[in-house]
Amino acid sequence: MPELRGGVWRARLRSKKDYDIQDAYPAASPVLPAPRGRTGRRGGAAAGRGNKTVAEGGGRKTLKPRGKGCRAVDLCEDQPCQDLPEVIARKAVTGKAQEDLGLNKVADRAADLMMDGESGDKFAAAEDESTTTPVPERVQVGNSPEYITDRKLGKGGFGQVYVGRRVSGGGSRTGPDAQEVALKFEHRSSKGCNYGPPYEWQVYHTLNGCYGIPSVHYKGRLGDYYILVMDMLGPSLWDVWNSVGQAMSAHMVACIAVEAISILEKLHSKGFVHGDVKPENFLLGHPGSVDEKKLFLIDLGLASKWKEASSGQHVDYDQRPDVFRGTIRYASVHAHLGRTGSRRDDLESLAYTLIFLIRGRLPWQGYQGDNKSFLVCKKKMATSPELLCCFCPAPFKHFLEMVTNMKFDEEPNYAKLISLFDGLIEGPASRPIKIDGALKVGQKRGRMVVNLEDDEQPKKRVRLGSPATQWMSVYNARRPMKQRYHYNVADSRLHQHIEKGNEDGLYISCVSSSANFWALIMDAGTGFCSQVYELSQVFLHKDWIMEQWEKNYYITAIAGATNGSSLVVMSKGTPYTQQSYKVSESFPYKWINKKWKEGFHVTSMATAGNRWGVVMSRNAGYSHQVVELDFLYPSEGIHRRWETGYRITSTAATPDQAAFILSIPKRKPMDETQETLRTSSFPSNHVKEKWSKNLYIASICYGRTVC
Repeated sequence: MPELRGGVWRARLRSKKDYDIQDAYPAASPVLPAPRGRTGRRGGAAAGRGNKTVAEGGGRKTLKPRGKGCRAVDLCEDQPCQDLPEVIARKAVTGKAQEDLGLNKVADRAADLMMDGESGDKFAAAEDESTTTPVPERVQVGNSPEYITDRKLGKGGFGQVYVGRRVSGGGSRTGPDAQEVALKFEHRSSKGCNYGPPYEWQVYHTLNGCYGIPSVHYKGRLGDYYILVMDMLGPSLWDVWNSVGQAMSAHMVACIAVEAISILEKLHSKGFVHGDVKPENFLLGHPGSVDEKKLFLIDLGLASKWKEASSGQHVDYDQRPDVFRGTIRYASVHAHLGRTGSRRDDLESLAYTLIFLIRGRLPWQGYQGDNKSFLVCKKKMATSPELLCCFCPAPFKHFLEMVTNMKFDEEPNYAKLISLFDGLIEGPASRPIKIDGALKVGQKRGRMVVNLEDDEQPKKRVRLGSPATQWMSVYNARRPMKQRYHYNVADSRLHQHIEKGNEDGLYISCVSSSANFWALIMDAGTGFCSQVYELSQVFLHKDWIMEQWEKNYYITAIAGATNGSSLVVMSKGTPYTQQSYKVSESFPYKWINKKWKEGFHVTSMATAGNRWGVVMSRNAGYSHQVVELDFLYPSEGIHRRWETGYRITSTAATPDQAAFILSIPKRKPMDETQETLRTSSFPSNHVKEKWSKNLYIASICYGRTVC
């Protein structure tokens, strides 16, 4: 029997006011800047590969209006992003390692690792530095004392940090009366400062005094710079990792784990997620102070809210595959895919941080180029916890399994996560890191240990390390009608099946391909009055498509085979008035988003090998559309979209990814029931069962569903 999995949404028609519609277009800029993202070189994981045009050469061909309207094929290539040359970036990082960390022996090694770990815009920031004015030599903001700007401590994607020495007075090591402070400068022309002070200021204002977050004593603007006056801290975990030979003991990393979880718990309790958890952003206290073994979490420039301050409700789920925020090496898979950040993402990034500190390297290090984010995300999804943690004590594997199986709005069980590491932590005298925050959990944490073994395995494992492909079929409720399917159809038999269907009054509604054989779905409910098709060795043959457009045919179904050939079906009797399509080496979300703004909606999708083909039409009958893109079947995302009124209208998949287009129709169907199935073979028996319930195939594809 084939493996059977599915999802079901059943609901009657709801009034328009019941729909919680998430706009497909970007919102207008607010008065205050939104959280700033460090974007990968080509966006998120989905946008990792360079796009190809539909045809070679030439510009966009404009057709004369006739019939229902003009049609156009989009032939514009995506503009490449401009990056710093690798040599320049490497020198910049090596220089930082030598100047700031004093690690001449490992400078080259550190440069290689940081080249892989940093997000793309950080090097762009280095390029912009020469065009900005020098930082002030003396600083006094608000009611602060006067400070002399001393040596540079470091630089992030949006700001620079210097030592500030108090001109007079001051005797303590920390606090507003400290002799030395950290001065963070952010230029007024940097991202996020167009509307005033940096977004990070708002976050620090809300979190000031939060456990594990350094205190901000003064802030203000001086000349071209916004300045934060903060406590001086000690080395980062990255610095410590380098100083101990780039490998930490399990005991030390366990102490880091429980204290980091405690800090994140306090941060999350304030309604924020950090968004960029990594070794460089965890710092120890100032050497020689009472806090020298205390852990702090810095850099809140990518922090975002996971719950609304007014209502206390979790923020809405969304996915924008062209958006990436964080650092590629440590980012969660959901961040790579452009999903709204939530508490699970900080914990997944922490898991990668802990494993890196023990192992000294992560399996996805070393990727370079425009598709780096795509390749790293793919590797993360394909690496099982057993393989990733094969050189780590068992608690680290359990921690990774728990956090990667969390739902979008699930509240983490921080006490249970902390209790995982109890067996690795030694007595107080030998602890290299204070774990005061973890100890405050107290008896509650102790009770969790008792039942740990009974529930140590997650209920559902999403990363098995054994990728699989399946048939994914979508069924809609319809009035009783005649529908017919054919699968494992060779090229030579296509004409025979299509002609027989046409004689019986059936037209092709959707097509797909597996192992270079075709699957056809034909039914009597399409509303078409005429149909033509072409089987071509070219993926979406431009000349033939444009010829049919001139005859008032529109694309209604497409499929591609692994050998690069394609089947294109075009029909008369559609409501479409204009069409555009794109062939790309990666899922073309940026192009889709641009077309949404022009009034187009996705009406067909297909893949040929790893290439994507997307068709968009005007007057498609939809009011809103969204995308669900993943390296496996995006069950959670689809169910969340169903709950807000969306229904699947197009599907396609490669051996790496599956994509679903979900739409809200302008005219609501009487019965909104929709079901999905995933089967290892074509679902012929299941289709007949669905027909008995008046559920008919609306879309079908073959590709990646399991990692």
